[in-house]
Amino acid sequence: MTSSSAGSSAFFALSLLTISGLVLLLLRYFLRLRTTPAYVTVPVFLAIALPASIIVLLPIDLASSAGTESDGARGIWLPDNVVYKSWRIIYWLAFALTWAILPLLGEYCDSGYREPKARVRYAIRSLGRYWAIMLGAGLVGSMYLIWWNGLHLNTFKSLAMALAYTWGLIQGIYLMGHGLVAFPRSLFWYANVSERLRRIQGHAPKTHEKLTEALEKLDQYEAQVVQLKQRKNGITQHFKEWIDDLANNGSLPESRAGIVRSTTTATTIPPIITERYLADLARKLQRARHAKVRFETEWDHIVRKAVRTQAILDSKASQRLEFAASPYQTPRSPLDRITLLTPYTRFHLHTHIIPALTYTAWALTILASTAIVWSECVRESQDLGGPKLSLIGWTVSHRQSSRRSEIGFAGQVTAAVWLSYMCICAFYSLTEVKIWGNRALVRRNTYLESATWYGLQVAKLTVPLSYNFLTMNDTKIWKSTQFHKFLGQLIDLSPLGQGFSRFFPIFILVPVFFTAFGLYRRLKAICGFADLLEDEDEDANAGFAGSGSWREGRALIERELQGSTNGGSVGLGYRSPPNERYTDAPALPSSTSSSAAAPSSSRPERTPRRAVSADLDDEGNFFDTFATRWKNTFETADFSFQRPRWMGGDDEVEAGRGRRAADRGEDRGNGFLGLFGGRAEEGRVRL
Repeated sequence: MTSSSAGSSAFFALSLLTISGLVLLLLRYFLRLRTTPAYVTVPVFLAIALPASIIVLLPIDLASSAGTESDGARGIWLPDNVVYKSWRIIYWLAFALTWAILPLLGEYCDSGYREPKARVRYAIRSLGRYWAIMLGAGLVGSMYLIWWNGLHLNTFKSLAMALAYTWGLIQGIYLMGHGLVAFPRSLFWYANVSERLRRIQGHAPKTHEKLTEALEKLDQYEAQVVQLKQRKNGITQHFKEWIDDLANNGSLPESRAGIVRSTTTATTIPPIITERYLADLARKLQRARHAKVRFETEWDHIVRKAVRTQAILDSKASQRLEFAASPYQTPRSPLDRITLLTPYTRFHLHTHIIPALTYTAWALTILASTAIVWSECVRESQDLGGPKLSLIGWTVSHRQSSRRSEIGFAGQVTAAVWLSYMCICAFYSLTEVKIWGNRALVRRNTYLESATWYGLQVAKLTVPLSYNFLTMNDTKIWKSTQFHKFLGQLIDLSPLGQGFSRFFPIFILVPVFFTAFGLYRRLKAICGFADLLEDEDEDANAGFAGSGSWREGRALIERELQGSTNGGSVGLGYRSPPNERYTDAPALPSSTSSSAAAPSSSRPERTPRRAVSADLDDEGNFFDTFATRWKNTFETADFSFQRPRWMGGDDEVEAGRGRRAADRGEDRGNGFLGLFGGRAEEGRVRL
């Protein structure tokens, strides 16, 4: 007698509604839903909500195919046809969003043109090379599959699914392997209050420098707009309206435009203004404005965290903790006005309870990461060592000596927790590995192109990671699931795809060892891209190695706090106030805005730290930057011959070495690390 699935259907529907509500709150945190266009909000919402529903659907699929015989312990289950159709809907919608809709939408938002038709043409033209590469890979793969399986409809379907799965699994395994080490390590660093403050101060110099560069670059582009606005000849009426819209959104007064042009690299405006030139300028200006808001928000966040952490350290003497009001605080909600803790209980909460809970979470995540890496390595050895060899499969399934393995409600909850942790580690690495260009998530001010890109990554990575998690369970269980019947059988249609799916996850050991033992530092010193990737471990050691980076950050934070108490930010010139929101809509002229934009003699002028020669769009091209720096490594190398000591050149050799080390900023006490290009640097180092 079969029990009814009405309760399970109601639970599944309620879970989908809950996930949709949480995704809306997430979008509201990073975007302004009232002003964000619907053609951006809806695809990004689907790109996050659909993969998030897999965390509920996959345990249901496991229990539906390997549930217990007793109804009370069976858990949540659905009929096979419902589960199969749910997988089809989620997969093909995520596939369309990943490979067609979101890339086109991101280029559309980043085009810089005013007319929708021109934006669509730019987006299609920009994605032409991307789609050509996918088409070429599809043609090569189709010839192999047709030769192996013959000309069938499933051949082309298998090709599309296998290529998407392959690329998603390669990126997902790398990001998850990096996050399995980096995420627990961040918890360990956060638990120590003094270490937390020192790391915050160590991040301050690099963020301050990026904010300065962003302000300088924005002034350069706005100065070009002021020049165009002052020009009378060679501009049509349509272009004049376009330039006026760009100028209304700017914050650079015309009186300072000449100063900016004289202190920065001179830019030549063409004699004939074209639509392509204005679109390129509008795109750069839009990126520069969002970069300014991004680094202002990041800088204010660093200052706010430093103030709160310093207050926690200072409260150990009096055992009373009160957070003083600061101009860098986020806008307070009505719930923040309710005070539940006294200064004494707040002291114990931030000094003892939160660090203890963080250390506990660190220990649990270390065990979870170890279990995932072990299960990835032994997943294909379960036929020899038994189903208990995989720790993930052992915790999910209930083993019975005389019958098949079964999954109940407890196993479903465990499976959802494992899958959630794997996705968290992968998505955490998206913010740690700095090879994704100038994209970032900013509270209530995220650039629309960045929002579409992050939604694309969520949709692309969740499905391969989910199927990879499925294969770490008992073989008899996951081969009977509807997910395997829909996706796995088409991936395993050829020996090449079957072997890749079975053995490639073992390469998770590569990012795990690179991150755990700091091998990125050796790699970046050899290849010459030291500032493209960030090494959090190296940043942590920098403050204790005498480099002075955290001391510089402490001085910058103190200057900022003194400037805020005196009525302005020190050293940053025309910075907007904290928590200011940027909008792409044309600004309405008013007396208030014009008076606020007027120059003030009390504000100090900025001194550029270094010349800014690269545009924001050039920063995102990792391969071009890598090739350029590899070329510069050999062009700038010193291959001059020095006399050996036996020829009497001791003094000259030592002097020459000292001069070259001083010019390059090297430390002669590096020892063995000098063989790998290691050197002492100040500030934050990109790994």
